[in-house]
Amino acid sequence: MSSPRTETPGLEPQSPKEAEEPQTPAHSSWRTGSGKEPSGHHVDGTRLSLGTLKQAFSRASQRASTRVSKEDAGVLRRSSCALFRSLRRALDEGPAAGHSQATPEVPSEVMSAVSQQASPGAASKELKPEAEGKSVADLITERQLLAALEQLLHLETRLVAEKASRTFEQDPTAFARRAMDVCLHYDGLAAEIGAIVRETLGADGVDAAALAELARVVRAEEEGHAPPDDGDFLRTPRRWRQHWEEAVRRSAQERVRRPGAGEAEAASGLAQLLAELGGVVRRDLQKVWQEVQPAYSAAGFPAWEVYLRAFHGAVAQRLQELARDARGCEQLYLLLDWAANVYGSPDFLGAPGLALPTEPLPPLLAPDVWARLESDYTSFLEARIASCFDRILQLEQSRWAAAEGPEVLQGLYRAPLSTDVHMLVAEHVKAAGAISAELEATTLRICTRALGLFVPRFEEAFLASEAVSDPHLGAYINACEELRTSFLSRFPGTQEELEKPLVAATCSFQKHLLRGLQRDLQPLFRAVWTRGWLAGDWLRPLMDKVVVFAGHLQHVARPRAQETLQEVHRFVVREYLAQALRPRERFRGMERLRGSQKMSLDAQAIGDIFQGLGSEATWLDQAIQCVAEILGETYKDDIQRHLETLIRNYPDIRRDHVLAILALRRLGRRRNQHLLQHAQDLLRAAAGAAGAEAPRGRVLFEEIKVPSAMAMLITCI
Repeated sequence: MSSPRTETPGLEPQSPKEAEEPQTPAHSSWRTGSGKEPSGHHVDGTRLSLGTLKQAFSRASQRASTRVSKEDAGVLRRSSCALFRSLRRALDEGPAAGHSQATPEVPSEVMSAVSQQASPGAASKELKPEAEGKSVADLITERQLLAALEQLLHLETRLVAEKASRTFEQDPTAFARRAMDVCLHYDGLAAEIGAIVRETLGADGVDAAALAELARVVRAEEEGHAPPDDGDFLRTPRRWRQHWEEAVRRSAQERVRRPGAGEAEAASGLAQLLAELGGVVRRDLQKVWQEVQPAYSAAGFPAWEVYLRAFHGAVAQRLQELARDARGCEQLYLLLDWAANVYGSPDFLGAPGLALPTEPLPPLLAPDVWARLESDYTSFLEARIASCFDRILQLEQSRWAAAEGPEVLQGLYRAPLSTDVHMLVAEHVKAAGAISAELEATTLRICTRALGLFVPRFEEAFLASEAVSDPHLGAYINACEELRTSFLSRFPGTQEELEKPLVAATCSFQKHLLRGLQRDLQPLFRAVWTRGWLAGDWLRPLMDKVVVFAGHLQHVARPRAQETLQEVHRFVVREYLAQALRPRERFRGMERLRGSQKMSLDAQAIGDIFQGLGSEATWLDQAIQCVAEILGETYKDDIQRHLETLIRNYPDIRRDHVLAILALRRLGRRRNQHLLQHAQDLLRAAAGAAGAEAPRGRVLFEEIKVPSAMAMLITCI
């Protein structure tokens, strides 16, 4: 396939007549800056040639800037300066030196554009190939690189031999001109190698012949065809492999920098830039593997790993440049994600058909750069997560203002709160986990801490609003419970930080839920142990409210619903006993017996209703019944047995409660004293056995306040 050729500066081919002309003195073959011939006055040849050489370099530098690539321009300037300093040292030593040691050291990295200033007559005679009839410049232009190299080696060897024979002893500038021509043609060869490498990944396709020729040049040097490094400035090896590898690196850098030449100010711009970058690198590596590598391999010159490492280094450099300018959570995450999951995925560098490098590639981002990106990302993330929780609170407040009730999904009240929090945390933790385990743990800590601060704020805002209702309270109890269980199961490390605020919020919502029912039920208990209570059905309206309340609890998660129902059960029994032990009216005789029977019926009804609602607090069923049996017991000796049952089942009962019960029964002073003493003995024994504490969750009489012991004692007596 034909491909564009890079013009290689050098000596133009000359006619045989011109080639046979003898060498002209140095001062007559160089042009001045204006292009005129120098004057015919006799001037010191050394100084005149030095001045014209300066002008030649000046003009050559100007022309070279338009004929070589940007990366080669630096080489031209450095090499030209070095060559000029070397020539000046030799010319200043002058003919007096008279030895080859005075010959200037000419470096090999001089751009070929300068060779236009050399003497046409002298150089073309040396450089024109006899066998092919083509000049070195023509061979380079036609990309017959190995032939050009062989002729340059021949010219170099011949020039070194002439130097050793002191041919240039009287005219050092002649040697300098011819040495410079050889060096410039070497640089032309190097420039052509760079051009071939640059064109390889272009849109015009791969010139397999040019690549094979390039490979043969490198192998020729490595197999010993190049002159040894014996200290002579011309016979130093050009190190073509290093030059080729550097050209590959420059080509990769140029390809990588093409996507997104302008800075990406927004996350969308950066995402597009990274997508284009990934596409370019994948396509180029596929091309290298499928077209470039086979062309080099045909000449016995493997190139895949050099290209792979060149692109890896170019991508790393480009990514670090983008990292310096990255701003905001989105851009920082895009860079981390691209480095870890796009470029770092097995499908990128290890795509099907591509060979992996023999040695692992270095990290795409240096550890300090990666650590800085993660640190900056988490700093932005903290503010972002806090802002998201603020937004969740605002959404809930808008629902309260609109008087929107919670939905019932799968039989439970459902608030969007839990879904929003789950999505927020899961999204960020999962995204961070795709980058690294360390970033995932850090993100989880940030989310957990933010949630722990959010829950009390949310609780306070809701309870201060006008939206407090049984359905809403039930929905938020479910939300807190769901968050607690799901977080602890998925992220066990969050227990310490989340358990306390979520449990506190759940208990707070439960208390407010109960408080509303208690406000409604409290007035109804005032009828207990009154004559109106004996005649009427006071229990039905109370238990109707309980049944309605229990209907809401059916939409609450079972553990919390059961806790709340048992608390309602305990509240009803407790308030019933509290009202009975602080009677507003006193019963005697038959009224007391009727009251005992009524209390027994109420105890049975309360137990049956709560059992039907699903309450598991069966331990409460005997409390009202035992008191009713004490009040209605006609055989006074059995009262002691009923007291023993009461104290055994409810160890939190105290002496004041026993006094209050005996005051209702109105026994004689001696019997009351006997029963009270026996009860105290039982209480002391129970306190010693149970550590003066009721079983956990079985608190009943402890929360019942009764009149002072002295007043009840007087009543009993």
